Amino acid sequence: MGSSAADDVPAVRPEASWPALAAVVAVLVLTLLRPPEMRVAPVWVLPTLEIGLIAALMASHPPRSGPRVRRWRTISIVLVGIVVADTLGATAHLIDVLIKGGDTTNSASSLLAAGGIVWFSNVFAFALLYWLLDGGGVAARTVRMPDAPDLAFPQQLSPELAPPGWRPRFYDYAYLAVTTSTAFSPTDVMPLKAWAKLAMGVQSLVSLAVLGLVVARAVNVLT
Repeated sequence: MGSSAADDVPAVRPEASWPALAAVVAVLVLTLLRPPEMRVAPVWVLPTLEIGLIAALMASHPPRSGPRVRRWRTISIVLVGIVVADTLGATAHLIDVLIKGGDTTNSASSLLAAGGIVWFSNVFAFALLYWLLDGGGVAARTVRMPDAPDLAFPQQLSPELAPPGWRPRFYDYAYLAVTTSTAFSPTDVMPLKAWAKLAMGVQSLVSLAVLGLVVARAVNVLT
């Protein structure tokens, strides 16, 4: 008997959770290192939520369809949304300190360190957001890639470049977050859905504000 086309498609190996967990741990550490002037909430609030996010991500892996995984994914999205909102708030506090002056702006090294903490926090937070939302989440992408993607990777636009059964992994979304924060625009990944365009637009503006103002102020302090 001949095999069907579906039989020729290799099984997709479930994505490991450790890269996303490592990103959450990185955000947690950066949150603790953030100067007091950049804090949006008491020092214990964000680490507590981030530990809850680690638990939610672990509970939703290995990724498979089902109400339990969907419930934990929803909780993870809410927690990541709070983390993103906190990093945006920290960016606003940083800009306020740059305009009005403060302890952080008196030293170029302290200012660059604070700016780096905020910048990297935004990169990790948005990488987690893209990873959780694109294509219905990790479990949905493992089962089947959507015909109309939220984020179009080169391997989707040119399938001949991708190995059979290719799926975007967390490092693909981390790379997307880094390039969005450095190029201030899409590079190789195109946002097709409204939420993706909004998220990438906000991330670009935040990065532009942080890099532009922090570097300018640091040069001014040095001179």
